[in-house]
Amino acid sequence: QDGPRGEPISIFESGAILQYLGRKTGLFYPTDEQERVEVEQWLMWQMGGLGPMLGQNHHFNRFAPEKIPYAIDRYVNETKRLYGVLNKQLIGQKFVAGEYSIADMAILPWILRYEWQGIQLEDYPYVQEYIVRLTARPAIQKALSIKVI
Repeated sequence: QDGPRGEPISIFESGAILQYLGRKTGLFYPTDEQERVEVEQWLMWQMGGLGPMLGQNHHFNRFAPEKIPYAIDRYVNETKRLYGVLNKQLIGQKFVAGEYSIADMAILPWILRYEWQGIQLEDYPYVQEYIVRLTARPAIQKALSIKVI
């Protein structure tokens, strides 16, 4: 009931939904401008890079009816580059943008499928620790326990 006259508003795109929920609840989305910008940068990194590139990796590596070596190599290599970026960001910190945030929520589902992407997690030790740290959170354990049909 957040529209201009109290009517419901409709939101699409996962990043926009996460930002809306963060603002509405005051959780996992800082109000300090510098901290919020840091979270938004990593959320947009996931939305514009990690998600789309790993999605293409999944398609060409696992689901495409025809195996196209150029496409597989291109998206596996880009996936490795993105894991490298994430690994570097996580050096010396627990989460991508300071405290646990909507950016971490957006990133985790994609990197949980590292084996689909041709990724050896031992090549990205900070990402490996990040996955362990995030999946130990009770809410994430609960979400991961839900069986999807």
